[in-house]
Amino acid sequence: MATATSPSVFLPMVTGQIESAQFPEFDDLYCKYCFVYGHDWVPTTGLEEGISQITSKSGDAQQTLVWNFPIDITFKSTNPYGWPQIVLSVYGPDVFGNYVVRGYGAVRVPFTPGRHKRTIAMFVPESTSKLQKFTSWLTGRHPEFTDARVVAKGEG
Repeated sequence: MATATSPSVFLPMVTGQIESAQFPEFDDLYCKYCFVYGHDWVPTTGLEEGISQITSKSGDAQQTLVWNFPIDITFKSTNPYGWPQIVLSVYGPDVFGNYVVRGYGAVRVPFTPGRHKRTIAMFVPESTSKLQKFTSWLTGRHPEFTDARVVAKGEG
């Protein structure tokens, strides 16, 4: 009689925080995060996405924006392909008081256990033509992604 063997799984746990940011030209920013992972991955506990409070620059010379935004999630998978990435989106007010994207960034969750500190380079999408640039300047609507997860995907 043959016995069916279930595939073995592993459970990476991510516990930490989005500590701070430096955006010298902006103030009163908030942060959103979400995870991007492969098809074999399943979140078992914790939150896949979250949004922080609005923070103002500190009074020191670095003018750091401090969130101390906690992250706690556990994944289950049978295959390391599609290792989780965390995608950050930072938003802040423009001159009209509308909250617009100030930066997107992504980083892969560390492979090894222990304490890790990551610095994430942020970018903002730009209009593709001069007419779109002028229109976005005039209306105050700057280009942004409808789904921030596209930052961590390789398609396109």
